[in-house]
Amino acid sequence: MTPSTFFGAYIVDLIIGDPRWVPHPVIIIGKFVGFLEGKILTNLPLRKGGMWGLLDEKKGGIILWFAVVIPVYFITWGIIEGCSFINLWFGAIITVLLASMTLATRSLYDESKIVINALNNGNIVEARKKLSMIVGRDTENLDEQQIYRAVIETVSENLSDGIVAPMFYLALGGVPLAMTYKAVNTLDSMVGYKNQKYRDIGAFSAKMDDILNWIPARLTGLIIVIASVILRFNWKDSWKIMRRDGRNHSSPNSGIPEAAMAGSLGIQLGGENRYFGEIVRKPTIGDRINVMGRGDVKKTWAVMFASSILMAAACMITLWVIQ
Repeated sequence: MTPSTFFGAYIVDLIIGDPRWVPHPVIIIGKFVGFLEGKILTNLPLRKGGMWGLLDEKKGGIILWFAVVIPVYFITWGIIEGCSFINLWFGAIITVLLASMTLATRSLYDESKIVINALNNGNIVEARKKLSMIVGRDTENLDEQQIYRAVIETVSENLSDGIVAPMFYLALGGVPLAMTYKAVNTLDSMVGYKNQKYRDIGAFSAKMDDILNWIPARLTGLIIVIASVILRFNWKDSWKIMRRDGRNHSSPNSGIPEAAMAGSLGIQLGGENRYFGEIVRKPTIGDRINVMGRGDVKKTWAVMFASSILMAAACMITLWVIQ
């Protein structure tokens, strides 16, 4: 990965995002995960005989993880090498396009804006429907304030998962490693739940996602603080709340960027949510200094874009120095 390739990927993501007419690798990975998950869950009841006699759902989950992650790395590597062998310029273009598909700055903004636009038009039912496409919680009965909170939480969390972490792995190991990270993230989002169905088969995927996101999440928190300085938001509370409430989350990572964002905006995140019909009470994050509203969502977008620019600049400078 060269600085110019990285820059090209970042610009392509900002301009184009994830057009629906292009088959996105994450969708393909997701279908592959669903296929393998079904095969493993279908065959595990036969574990009294044959190879399945050695497996339970936790071991099946480990097989699922490696069966997805390893092919993604080598297929991505093979595509880039094959295209570069045909023609160096063709290889460079494909590398930029694939790299841009690991980033989610534009798509995160677009998808969250659709929700807010529905609220602005007074259509809360449509806002709930659109929100359900970007969050894991139940959205059918959310009021306006809860929708704002959900949008800010998902933008904050995905600032790490969808922007900073892919950039980190792009700089560290190029497109194959960044695409592998996306596969790990997809596995966690599909099977990494702690409910009865996925508690065992998704345990390994959830743990590996935690490990790969540990450094990026903390980088994201720090970058949010720096972005808050640039934007003249409350950077002191951003730093304070991140340190105080960053662990107030079931995930060891998601709470870090959420806490930094909450402190920057002077709002309170976390609290009660409903998942698959069950109420889940989470610790609160931040202090309720301000009443949450549309302005806070706009500030969240500003922090997101500023943070993405800061992380992209840091990665390009690092690559330039190393190379």
